[in-house]
Amino acid sequence: MRSPYATGYPVEWEADVVLRDGSTAHVRPIRPEDADALQRFQMAQSERSTYLRFFAALQRIPERLLTQLVTVDHVRRAALVAVRPGTDDDGAGREDIVGVTRYDVTDDQPGRRTAEVAFNIADALQGQGLGSVLLEHIAAAARERGVHRFIAEVLPQNRAMLGVFREAGYDVEQHLDDGVVSVSVDLDPTDRSREVMADREHRTEARSMQGLLSARRVLLVGPADAGTADAPDIDHLLVARVREAHAADPGDTELLVLGDDVTWADLAPESSNGGTSGGSNGAGTPHGIDLAVVAAPPDEVIDAVRRLRGTGAHGVVVLSAGWAEAGPAGVARRRELLRTAHGEGMRVVGPASYGLLTNVPGARLRASLALTAPRAGRVGLFSQSAPTAVTAAETVKRRGLGLSTLVSAGHRADVSGNDVMQYWQDDPHTDVVCLYLETLGNPRKFSRIARRLALVKPVVVVVAGRHGSVVPPGHTVRATRAPRRMLDEVLRQSGVIRAENTHQLMDVAQVLAHQPLPAGGRVGILASSPSLAALVADAVAAAGLTVVGPPESLSAGAPDDEIAAAVDALYAPDACDAVVMVSVPVVLPRTEAMARAVAAAAARTGRTTVVSALGLHGMPDELAASHDGREVRLPAFSTPEDAVWALGEVVRYARWRTQDHGSPVRPALREGVSDGVARTQARTLVESLLGRHPDGTVLDQEEATELLACYGLSLWGSRSVRTPQEAVAAAQELGWPVALKIASPALRHRADLGGVRLDIADAEDLTEDAERMLAAASALLPAPDPVLEVQAMAPTGVACVVRSVEDELFGPVVSFGVAGDAVDLLDDVTHGVPPLTDVDVARMVRGVRAAPRLFGYQGAPAADVAALEDVLARVSVMADDLPELASVELYPVAVAERGASVLHATIRLRPAERRTDALRRALPG
Repeated sequence: MRSPYATGYPVEWEADVVLRDGSTAHVRPIRPEDADALQRFQMAQSERSTYLRFFAALQRIPERLLTQLVTVDHVRRAALVAVRPGTDDDGAGREDIVGVTRYDVTDDQPGRRTAEVAFNIADALQGQGLGSVLLEHIAAAARERGVHRFIAEVLPQNRAMLGVFREAGYDVEQHLDDGVVSVSVDLDPTDRSREVMADREHRTEARSMQGLLSARRVLLVGPADAGTADAPDIDHLLVARVREAHAADPGDTELLVLGDDVTWADLAPESSNGGTSGGSNGAGTPHGIDLAVVAAPPDEVIDAVRRLRGTGAHGVVVLSAGWAEAGPAGVARRRELLRTAHGEGMRVVGPASYGLLTNVPGARLRASLALTAPRAGRVGLFSQSAPTAVTAAETVKRRGLGLSTLVSAGHRADVSGNDVMQYWQDDPHTDVVCLYLETLGNPRKFSRIARRLALVKPVVVVVAGRHGSVVPPGHTVRATRAPRRMLDEVLRQSGVIRAENTHQLMDVAQVLAHQPLPAGGRVGILASSPSLAALVADAVAAAGLTVVGPPESLSAGAPDDEIAAAVDALYAPDACDAVVMVSVPVVLPRTEAMARAVAAAAARTGRTTVVSALGLHGMPDELAASHDGREVRLPAFSTPEDAVWALGEVVRYARWRTQDHGSPVRPALREGVSDGVARTQARTLVESLLGRHPDGTVLDQEEATELLACYGLSLWGSRSVRTPQEAVAAAQELGWPVALKIASPALRHRADLGGVRLDIADAEDLTEDAERMLAAASALLPAPDPVLEVQAMAPTGVACVVRSVEDELFGPVVSFGVAGDAVDLLDDVTHGVPPLTDVDVARMVRGVRAAPRLFGYQGAPAADVAALEDVLARVSVMADDLPELASVELYPVAVAERGASVLHATIRLRPAERRTDALRRALPG
């Protein structure tokens, strides 16, 4: 982020957005050349809309006012417009404004900057959520410019605008004065405003995906060049494959091939009155379509998207490649594709997509390269590249799993796993969600959406490249300096089940799709031999589960009554929570009899059951049984270890789903800190410091103390000295006993190198220690004039480290460790991505291997863990609030029997970058 006082066109404010009906629009800063478009917008507005905006009848904006409205500095005066492509009376293309919002600063005090805000929404789009979207975007822009409060005057009859303010979730005050409602909006994000934004984002993105996945009429567009039969290029092969696939299995989809079945002239709207086109339903076209599938060179794809205007298409699936992987020119073409599609109200799947499939009864979509679709089922499958989609789809078919939906996003230029998760959350045809991700472009948004989804439906995820692989061609991902295990932490916070590969993904999906979630981790074992039973018992223990009772072992050739008795014992009420059956006959084939008995018992009791039996794999008919009209199929695995691993992951997920996930941390009140945090003072300080140091700065002790105090954190006082005499004077000021440290970061924590002396009780000892330390520092450090630090002794406790780093990809990353070799040598550190809950904070503290030192290790007094958690929580809130906070290190934090003392802080500020999950809804661009 630039300085709040910077000028110039803020291109980073541009964004494509999804509206309530699933269509899209483009939001951008206003420009002087928008004068004609703004005048057209105003003249098209109804008399009522004009009166509600200007409190007067104003059919046409006076030229002087029009110039003022389109001329802004993007700092004290800013305006955003929502635009869509339109046509003039001659049929030429133009950009039409469909909504506008602006703010004008009225109070310029740093930290309390206030602006008057106004909105105007096109009559045709009122009720589509555009006002709410514009409020999110103008609020985000205002916060970047140091504006933290909006004020507005609204007529009482303008209920829609009052509702936009009231329902946004911000702290709002309003009162009626002389027939006008005065509204004041605090722009600090609240738990409620985050929740409201997430709910609206969920509804609009799900609706957008619904438009794609419910398509019935599909247009297939190939390259303009006819090609040759002897050497067809890849695009012609893709078109031929789609036609072949549709002929083999059309589902409920009508496929129209451009050039064979229809022409562009057939698809053109029969009439046009100008104005905007985004979201057109195609009612005026002879051949309205729902979706386009395109395989052609990039420029032809973009042209095809433009020609789809007014056809009713909700989106376009791009099968062909040759975009971002082709270098900067390809990246530019991809941006143009997105801008064109979003401007026309459409979403983009791809490029390099395998296509879309659904198995919804009566609405089976076939818009892919798959010659045969997997059978219908309750699993939703998302993948990125076409090869992974092929692999996953074939594995599904081989195992007999059923799919509700298959979505291949290819290079994920627009539609991503986040969009599909939004759709699947409310999809009645999907019970289990499987994602194969090659890259994770927005981990913060992924974590937020996946966590919400995982609370109601299991989510199983494979993420390629977690161990440092290169980014696949065609994908654009922000760089990150976070440790590799940070992605694992994001997945853990999300509540998803992490699989290492497609094999494990399908293993877990088999259990989740056909078995109930287990009530606990007690496992009963039925095996065809004692040796197999022992092997399974070891696997159960390794998976963190508990073997209940002695495993049931059936000898070869066991009669049916013996099998029935063993099965009945395992499935007796409260005997266990899950059953593992393993059968590997050597001579006598008793697998089928055992399998039938187990399947019948599982269907009767509803107990979670997994099977590993020779000759059975996937979802075989031999493991199917019915009870009360309900069919149950038991998942079969190649090896007992696979079966137990999958069961263990499902048990862990079931436990997570029933656990208390806590609530967002809210620092408790402390003296001088209202509401636990003094955000206004913190912002004022940060703005002031970056105003003096526009390239960033490391805070001195006084500045660090002031900033930490805004978040209720007290920095233990210290004095910097250069001579023994200054050290004694500082100790007398601070009070005895004192600690003496070499101020250099390389030595300040190194007692083994003479960098620290503790419990110095008098001037004589301090003088001697200072002389020795200055000599040691001169020998060890290149600086000719070493600096020492004198600090009053804090209560003795366990030394800990709390850090936060602003990462380009993950945003703020908070970490915790117990100071010393555990952190420095063993990297014994836990991580979290704010906003954190109280449960997240507790897990971070208890998650390090050295955590026993905090709880009375080997007779030592237990530390005040609650005070430590409070410090960690406050740092997480500070890091989440202030993207300018490049890094924070509190080291050491001494955690005593009562209280936690922050003895040293290193804080670095820099101009902030926009986070991947900013507090505004926006599509990838």
